[in-house]
Amino acid sequence: MGNDAKKEETKLKVVEEATDSESGMGEKVAGETGEPGKVLAKETDPVVLNKLLGEQKTRAQDYYDRLLRLQAEYENFRRRTRQEKEEIYKYASEELVCAILPVLDNFERALAAEGESVESFKRGVELIFRQLMDVLESQGVVQIPAAGEQFDPEKHEAVFREESEHHPDNTIIEEFRRGYILKDKVIRPSMVKVSKSS
Repeated sequence: MGNDAKKEETKLKVVEEATDSESGMGEKVAGETGEPGKVLAKETDPVVLNKLLGEQKTRAQDYYDRLLRLQAEYENFRRRTRQEKEEIYKYASEELVCAILPVLDNFERALAAEGESVESFKRGVELIFRQLMDVLESQGVVQIPAAGEQFDPEKHEAVFREESEHHPDNTIIEEFRRGYILKDKVIRPSMVKVSKSS
């Protein structure tokens, strides 16, 4: 008889003894915890299995309820975030528009003025232009320097190249359309004429 068979026989004797001494408790197995004399319920006992099953069902239901709550919270978070983004996009230009409204008021006044000379009208328009540039600068919009500068393909768009003895190669001779930078991004390159050496 091998070692395993002897252990199994001993286990069965202990089970029988435990069953006789503990009526109504089902089969018991000794020695599985490593402590002598400690008796544990056998894993095939229906009462114990039903109890374990009940505990696992309760745990599973708890996990399922948590999962449902987390899913609901996540969906609410996504919906709130989407609404906030829509609000931001919808009213993103509000600050800029509010800053430009006084400039628009001054344009209306200038256009409504009667009997003024062309010079005074021009001075008024220049003041309005400066006011508009101040508003744009406060929003981070600045003009790209062009005439006399070295050509930079990231800031300038060359529409003509002209031979010139008076300017170094790749120097901007003339600006056709002003370019602008918003904070650190070129939002419109300057349209320019560039010199080339002969």
